[in-house]
Amino acid sequence: MIKVFLADDHHVVRRGIKALLEAEPDLEVIGEASSGVDAAQQAQRLKPDVLVVDLMLADMSGLGVIRQVRKRSPHTVAVVLSMYGNDCYVVEALQAGAMAYVLKDSSPEELLRAVREAAAGRRYLAPPLSDRAIEAYLQRSKESKLDPYDMLTSREREVLHLAAQGLTGPEVANRLCISPRTVEVHRARVMHKLGLRNRMELIHYAVRRGILPKQDQ
Repeated sequence: MIKVFLADDHHVVRRGIKALLEAEPDLEVIGEASSGVDAAQQAQRLKPDVLVVDLMLADMSGLGVIRQVRKRSPHTVAVVLSMYGNDCYVVEALQAGAMAYVLKDSSPEELLRAVREAAAGRRYLAPPLSDRAIEAYLQRSKESKLDPYDMLTSREREVLHLAAQGLTGPEVANRLCISPRTVEVHRARVMHKLGLRNRMELIHYAVRRGILPKQDQ
């Protein structure tokens, strides 16, 4: 029996995933959470075989949850379920320790396969993602000059992603459970490392990087 923990801040989505998984004889949902902090705490205590986690949770990134859970429960593997299919998101998730990556518009069969493959210790990327595309992305990164984004710490990336979404300093602080002053320090370092001067440049950078989707003109 594969024991699964769910982390998604959308109740309807989480309920649907739970029903899908529990309909399978070899899968058991042993816990669920709507916030990153709760997910990390519960998963560390329950030590599931598989953690299915949304990339963007209300209070912390799915990547942060994965890192925290794997520190306390190394055998737990993670399946990221996200609406973002950009190569940079997938690569960052894999580097954080995710074993599988599934888009939210994938078929139910793809999610079930991802859970089983991850539980078996095999990497799985649901279509239209592919290992070839990800390997090509990694190769391009190695061959090109140092990317300033790679110089950002995990916390700085979280601040960048949330700020790009339009959250204020206090809102970012609340989601990451840090002080507003610490947020400002991280934001200043992000701006410096990326060579950005203001919020508009930060948003343009986020769009170019694939952190934010392009808006139709």
